[in-house]
Amino acid sequence: MATISLEQEINPWEAQAARFDYAAQKLNLDEGLWRVLRYPSREIIVHFPVSMDDGRIEMFTGFRVQHSVARGPGKGGIRYAPDVSLDEVRALASWMTWKCAVVNIPFGGAKGGVICDPKKMSMGELERMTRRYTAEIIEFIGPEKDVPAPDVNTNEQVMAWIMDTYSMHMRQTVTSVVTGKPINIGGSRGRREATGRGVSVVCDEALKYLNMRRDGCRVIVQGFGNVGSHAARLMQEKGYKIIGVAEYEGGLFNPNGIDVCALIDYRQRNGSVLGFKGAELYDPIDLLTADCEILIPAATENVITSRNAERIRARIVCEGANGPTTAVADEILADKRVFVIPDILANAGGVTASYFEWVQDRQGYFWKESVINDQLDSILTDSFDDVVRYSEAHNVNNRIAAYMLAIDRVAFTIKQRGIYA
Repeated sequence: MATISLEQEINPWEAQAARFDYAAQKLNLDEGLWRVLRYPSREIIVHFPVSMDDGRIEMFTGFRVQHSVARGPGKGGIRYAPDVSLDEVRALASWMTWKCAVVNIPFGGAKGGVICDPKKMSMGELERMTRRYTAEIIEFIGPEKDVPAPDVNTNEQVMAWIMDTYSMHMRQTVTSVVTGKPINIGGSRGRREATGRGVSVVCDEALKYLNMRRDGCRVIVQGFGNVGSHAARLMQEKGYKIIGVAEYEGGLFNPNGIDVCALIDYRQRNGSVLGFKGAELYDPIDLLTADCEILIPAATENVITSRNAERIRARIVCEGANGPTTAVADEILADKRVFVIPDILANAGGVTASYFEWVQDRQGYFWKESVINDQLDSILTDSFDDVVRYSEAHNVNNRIAAYMLAIDRVAFTIKQRGIYA
């Protein structure tokens, strides 16, 4: 892989493009298809006013990027954060294209975001901002066009507001315009836990593949939000030993295992993991390089970089977050023979369950949670096998194998459809 600068290393779009280019080259992808797939098909930037609680009018900037809709409607979350950028949303949209193709569901990739600080906004301000953002992008989303979902700092309530705003404009209730909704308005059972469940399933498959034992297998989870907490709980139930949890405000460590359910309850009551009696305080940065069998980065991008990759001691890195490992760090981990389960496979449980929700909304018929979990387990297990087989056949690491598999599937569809001119 070509050498890239430090600035490129931590730029998510540049990191994604570096992986795409390398995988496309290994595939001998047709130059025309290479150009088609390297860039998003549509980038929408909107600037819109919102009335704040104190009477001021504040201007906000929002994005929606649709990378590819060759295999079906765009699919991807909406995030609210002060550091949302077009490059970040572009990268996440392209990752969604590859993620949907890796698990072979009929969606393309999209992503959205609004530059804001939701922690400093009231519920009324968040609702008005969400509704105005939805109205600004309304002609570009829809059940057959682009289906948003929750992401960083957005949740079921935000999805309900988007669904209601879209429905008011359409003059009919359209539940399938978003996924990740509350169950009583078209949400799906099992959706909230799905990404964490998917992480646990691919960890199971990795242990089988590497002939490692599950009992006593030590796990460190970086990020204890929706993905990290559900993955930790489900894995503990299966017999894994969760020895470390890292959050932005601090980390926890217990070599004998942390009681994950007790920690989840404690965090819900106190709003933080700090002060939990069942583990000792530990520097969250040091936890990433602590001794364990499985490390699960489940928070944000760029936590494993050229600065710390050499010190990673885990045998398996399972990426619950999007883009937690930079392209340069990938090469270091490959040299250390760390088995990386890449984000576009490891955290694809969420989009798979979103696909189930979209199908159920369109059918008007809702499935039992056991059916959803069985389907999810089956899709993730098959996808893990597909990626590992591709890795062996082409003598590349798992991430490049996942990219190659995904690019191959999307490119094949474009060739079948042809180029409209």
